[in-house]
Amino acid sequence: MNLYGLRCTLVCMALIVLAGGCGYHIAGHGPDALPKSIHVIAVPIMENKTNTFKIEQRLTDATIHEFLAKTRYKIVSDPNGGDAVLTGKVLSLEILPLLFQTPTATTTTEQATAMMVTMKCEVTLTERDTDKVLYHMDNFVFRNEYQLATAGQTSNESRGNIEEIFQENEPAFDRMAQDFASRLVAAVTENY
Repeated sequence: MNLYGLRCTLVCMALIVLAGGCGYHIAGHGPDALPKSIHVIAVPIMENKTNTFKIEQRLTDATIHEFLAKTRYKIVSDPNGGDAVLTGKVLSLEILPLLFQTPTATTTTEQATAMMVTMKCEVTLTERDTDKVLYHMDNFVFRNEYQLATAGQTSNESRGNIEEIFQENEPAFDRMAQDFASRLVAAVTENY
């Protein structure tokens, strides 16, 4: 091998070694994931500061499901049973119509067919033994658009009671909770 070939080989080997140490990893599984001392995360019921009935229960259930499905952590509800405790408060929920179905021969008013949901929460993950805050966001904003099923709605379901329509539309509400939980778990485990 000549001197030029040897230099090329050494440069390539150096680049391979350096590239291996650049810190690339699968999100949530790398060295900057939660501390290795965290094995059990307590997820008590979130606090509800809104007028939306049982939203805290749905969001908590979806968050627990997401942790179990996407992470290696064991989840408990008792704050004293975890290495870390995830607390949350639902501060506000705003549901606005985006799209309307125009009146037809059988309906006299417009019906909402798509909604924009904006929710603000406060979220904190604290290491229980040390009280060290591992993650905190006092303005965790979740925003997404959802389609509503319009079959079977009556003509009185118009702009005036949009939140009631959304709450009664279980699939849309469940999707919202799942989407929220997915974003929350990713934020907590990957942004540490």
